[in-house]
Amino acid sequence: MKRAFSLVLPIMLTTAFTAASAYTVSGTVKDNTNKAVAGAEVTLIKENKSTVTDSRGKFTIHEDEVSPGDTISPGDTTTPHAIVASHTPGYISINSGILSFSQSGSSPVQVRIFDLVGNQVFKQTLYGSGQVDLTSSVKARGVYVAQVAVGSAKQAFRFTANGNYSASFSETGHALLKEVQKGETLRVVAEGFDTLTVPLGTLDTTLDLKLNPTAGGQTFAFGWAKGNDPVPSSGCGKDTQMSKSGQFKFTWTYKGESTTRDVYYDLPSNYDKNKPYRLIFGMQCMGGSAQNVARGENYYGMKPFDKDGSTIFVAPDGKCHENMCAPWEEKDYAFFDELLAKLESELCIDSSRVFSSGFSYGSMFTNGLSRNHQHVLRAVAVYETADVNIWLPKVVNKPIAWMGVHGMSDNLCTPAMGRSARDTALKNASAEGKDATKEKAQESNSGQHTCYDYKDVDERFPVKWCTDNAGHQWDHKDPGQGQSWVPRTTWEFFTQF
Repeated sequence: MKRAFSLVLPIMLTTAFTAASAYTVSGTVKDNTNKAVAGAEVTLIKENKSTVTDSRGKFTIHEDEVSPGDTISPGDTTTPHAIVASHTPGYISINSGILSFSQSGSSPVQVRIFDLVGNQVFKQTLYGSGQVDLTSSVKARGVYVAQVAVGSAKQAFRFTANGNYSASFSETGHALLKEVQKGETLRVVAEGFDTLTVPLGTLDTTLDLKLNPTAGGQTFAFGWAKGNDPVPSSGCGKDTQMSKSGQFKFTWTYKGESTTRDVYYDLPSNYDKNKPYRLIFGMQCMGGSAQNVARGENYYGMKPFDKDGSTIFVAPDGKCHENMCAPWEEKDYAFFDELLAKLESELCIDSSRVFSSGFSYGSMFTNGLSRNHQHVLRAVAVYETADVNIWLPKVVNKPIAWMGVHGMSDNLCTPAMGRSARDTALKNASAEGKDATKEKAQESNSGQHTCYDYKDVDERFPVKWCTDNAGHQWDHKDPGQGQSWVPRTTWEFFTQF
């Protein structure tokens, strides 16, 4: 017999009614032989919640929904009851794949359906009452999550498309679906395995995760071994509407304010939707533009070195107008998060090999990212950087591979400023029991450049410091050389991983 169910949608009528949302992220962790991995640490990075897998490799990270006025005492293990509003303006039901809706008010009913890895497969705005045939949008058999919203109220439920589209749903204790934060990532760390990171499109999901053995059998609390297997983003396997080279306008909202910027990009000529690619950002300088980074400077000279088409290059505009750029602010880091999330959801990217580079104004932002984006950036390269005069995120004590290029005659971003930024990276990248900030680097005051590779750092997070006697420029050249040595040096630094 085919079963039907109905969902009563609560909405908030007064500002005094508030609700905490809920979610459940669960799954199973196995190794590459399909054996359960017990004791793996599973963390939602943005939510800052962790758990460990049991003997069957299973885990659950859950946040309960709390009614207004509810308090939870220390040691209270009871589950808070679900929120119920005093007014119910309509209903949603599904029967044999037909979604019926009735809404007495003027607010539209927003319906979105996701698969269990967060990919949106259906979206529609409904008014009044009527029916929608979901079978035309949800074609594959399996479990889906529907998110229904009326005004500011949201409700989530699961249904199973198994031929008769029957529902698995409880009318009591159902929870509002918590919005996933931009850039939310699930991280899995287990002894003897490479760290796994999985971008999430929803916080109501069940995942089957597979870990790869760490090269050489080493154990890492953070990061990947060199030469780790690619980590495919959610965009892998999807067709893209992006041309091989182009530009698009990207709009994002931060604290209610919407902003649009130009973003230039280049895909490999042989782009394959099933192959994870390295991703390199090029951040513009003051007085420059994303267009110049992409079309004039070939992403700081790196693109010509991509002989085998293994890299996607992206150059976003900074906060600039008529050759003047406003200082970087906190919202620009949210812009980076949202842009990266868009790229990883629409293109096939190796999430373990994302890099950023920049000169001057762009290097200051890239260096800022290196302070708290270690979970998404493998390495950065900064040309004539400084860690002053902009909003800087609090330093997260996690290592990142860092390369700096600095002219000892730079009077704008002085060598002292560059060394200060470098020392932050050195402190976090120091090998166990070592303090790399005490290691004295060789520096060059001659025309010939010198690159110094620090020895007291974790080999997975190398720090390189390159100098000559040039001024404020990115394309440093040795005497008698027509080509800059910077692009090749940076390319080799990035591709060593």
